[in-house]
Order: sequence, then structure tokens, then C-alpha cells
Amino acid sequence: MKNSLAAALLMLTTITVSAQERIDLYPGQTELRIAGGRKVDDVPHIDHYTAAGDKKNGAAVLICPGGGYTHLAIDHEGKDIAAFFTAQGYDAIVLHYRLNDGQQSGSRYPAQYNDVTNAMRLVKSKAKSWGLNPEKIGVLGFSAGGHLASTLATMIIPGNPQATKETEKWSTRPAFAVLVYPVIAMNNEYAHKGSALNLLGPDASPALKDSLSTYLRITPETPPTMLIHSTDDKTVPVENSILFYQGLVKNKVSATLHIYDHGGHGYGMGPKDPVLNSWPGLCISWLQSQLNK
Repeated sequence: MKNSLAAALLMLTTITVSAQERIDLYPGQTELRIAGGRKVDDVPHIDHYTAAGDKKNGAAVLICPGGGYTHLAIDHEGKDIAAFFTAQGYDAIVLHYRLNDGQQSGSRYPAQYNDVTNAMRLVKSKAKSWGLNPEKIGVLGFSAGGHLASTLATMIIPGNPQATKETEKWSTRPAFAVLVYPVIAMNNEYAHKGSALNLLGPDASPALKDSLSTYLRITPETPPTMLIHSTDDKTVPVENSILFYQGLVKNKVSATLHIYDHGGHGYGMGPKDPVLNSWPGLCISWLQSQLNK
């Protein structure tokens, strides 16, 4: 069973999928560019990948690739993840959010938070036409994208039923969060300095760093969360996930934490490692238990 699952996961990493639909987050606002260290000359948008028809289960995941808030690891933390989840019956939505660079000529907070919250509301507003249950749409993020996903999970904007704009009728709260080697702290020795600099700028106040250290923002309203990390991660210390996990437990939020003894940072689904590549399968089992409650 374990060997067949590992083989399936390895096979899935070779699958390529094409987005069924691209949607710009801010139609007509062409001055809003992704930019970043690689100068992405495009606007913030989402790519929607539809689940395999015979397996479609009505659930979806909004994927936030990592990249230190200066680039997007769009392949192994975006498209490859979408291929895996669509094969498992989940629609996948890859977020292309705004970035910054070493010259601080890109976007800082709250631009990225606005992108992820607008994306979640947009997906929920499309749920009926996409054959989804808006109460089964969650978020998954890697590294700095994990930080962005954690802001979505902890800084919830309620829906306004009286809003004239359709997307604003929907809450930004995800049904679940999956955070893979996430940046969480911005305010202590475990912070990833590059992500903090790109997101908050060089002169960020201690109060701002505290406010974006999402382990401090967990409440009982935070959705069930699964965390994946490695002990030997020298880029984003494992304490980031541990702090978030402890915050979830303190607030009595359903929490699952998997810490591997190796892997370092940035391995995506770990397709070449028979230990690391267990986490996607564990994630699917966990999601089934959460969404079937």
C-alpha cells in the first residue's frame, strides 16, 4: 500500500495540466503588476484547474507558491501541486500574487494580503458555476506562500450580504489550511529575514512585525490546519510551524503537524524522496476526514 502510494505520487509529478481559465484579480487596473525580483510583467491573477471529471468532489484548494515574496516557485509549488490535487478530485486554483525586489520597487503589505483575500472571495463567488461547495474551499501555501496562506487563515474578513459587489458578499475564511515549510514569524530569531524585508520593507516597526507574525493572530475561528516541515530546514526554521501549531492547540483549533527529520527547504511534493513524498497522500487523507465531518 505504501509503495503503491509512493509510486503514484512519483508518477503524478510527471503529469502536466493546463489551466482551464485565467481570471485577473483587478480587471482594468493594469498598473498593478506582479513585478518582483524577476520583473514579472503581468497583473495579479488566478489560474483555475478543474478536477478530473469522474473524481470531482466539489472541494477546491487555493495554492500560494513560495519564493520569499520576491519570486513565485510556480512550477513545483504551483502547477505540480495543481496536477496532484486535480487528479485527486479537487479543483486547484494557483494564485499569482504581487511581489517585491531588492530595490523595494515592487509591492509591500497589504498588497499580497489583498490579492489572497480577493482570490478567495472570487473563487467562492464562482463556486456554483464551477461545481464547487463554497464551504469546502481551502488554502495551501509553501514557504512565503505559506505565510500568505496563514494570513488568509488568521486575518478573516467577514462577508457582507448587503454588498453590491458579488465577491464582497463572501467571507475570506478558508475551510482548511495546509502550510508547507511556512514562514510564520516576522518578529523573532526564527523569522525569514528576506521574506520580512520584501513584505514589510526595511523600516518596519516592531508592532507591524508582530501584527504579521501569524502565530499571534490565531483565534478559535482559524480553520483546521495541517503543517509540514523538516527539522533540518536552515532557510525557514521548523520553529515557525511549531509556534503556529502551539497557537492552534491553545485556541482549540483542529491541528496536525508532521515534522520530517530531513528535507531542508523548498522540496515541494518531494517526488524523489520516498519519505518526503508521503505528505501529499497524508494531506488527502486529512482533508477527507475534515471535509466529511
